[in-house]
Amino acid sequence: MRAMVLTRPGQALQLRQVPVPEPGENQLLLRVRACGICRTDLHVVDGELTEPRLPLIPGHQIVGEVVRAGSGVSRFKPGSRVGVPWLGGSCRSCWYCLHDKENLCDAARYTGYQIDGGFAEYAVADTAYCFELPPAYDDLQAAPLLCAGLIGYRAYRLVESAESIGLFGFGAAAHILAQVARHRGQKIYAFTRPGDLDAQNFARGLGATWAGESGQAPPQVLDGAIIFAPEGALVPLALAAVRKGGRVVCAGIHMSEIPAFSYDLLWGERELCSVANLTRRDGSDFLPLAAAIPVATTVHPYPLEKANDALEDLRHGRFNGAAVLVP
Repeated sequence: MRAMVLTRPGQALQLRQVPVPEPGENQLLLRVRACGICRTDLHVVDGELTEPRLPLIPGHQIVGEVVRAGSGVSRFKPGSRVGVPWLGGSCRSCWYCLHDKENLCDAARYTGYQIDGGFAEYAVADTAYCFELPPAYDDLQAAPLLCAGLIGYRAYRLVESAESIGLFGFGAAAHILAQVARHRGQKIYAFTRPGDLDAQNFARGLGATWAGESGQAPPQVLDGAIIFAPEGALVPLALAAVRKGGRVVCAGIHMSEIPAFSYDLLWGERELCSVANLTRRDGSDFLPLAAAIPVATTVHPYPLEKANDALEDLRHGRFNGAAVLVP
């Protein structure tokens, strides 16, 4: 099969011919129909996430068709369409796994990081960590729901009681969460890269009350904020934008260094917290909700061999919404 392979962090992916993987016990062999591209993929390729299994096929928002099942599989049949997220496995026996916090399991393994992912024509996945996908979504539109949607929703639930929410970095996750928040009657304030008028107009088109640059003060104090962009300098800006008792959620897996800031930005019972990974419950909660609203994903397809171009376009903010590879 064709696959885009990372051989060394900091270098471009290489298009290679590699063997089609064999499904093991409790695994599915999937024909990849689409695979979303996430900023986490950039962090892996750039070496900012330091524990990849090399050589590696990245990609963790896989929409796949079951081709064959390994022993012990009864949940999905050949021909079924499934979604594969970032969380590819956990120990299922530690304190975190037993308390519905498998996202924090120390032995967790991740798709497109320790497990070969979906930047290829075929992939294998543990059936217990695959999701049924709402039939209303085609393959391309479903792909961004599997990370931008799921981890974004996990972050959103930490501010879902807020009446006004700031979204710092209006990319794939924010464009999905804005629709969830507007469906629930909340006001969204979008913060973008300096000068990115296209992203600001995109946010307004999705119902944002206000859209401006990340360094600007919003027209009113906010109840909560989510930081999707991997810029530590946004933390004090977000804290300054929320009211006393407000909460700022850091939703990325990697962030540049957070600069020192005055304690008065945190004082007043403001909270600063992070979201790590996702649980299977996030998928069972969010995917039906997305279909019921319904959330519409804005996608930009790229052929498999153009994965490096897609990553560079993501890096430089050259599109709104989400990029999706199509083998």
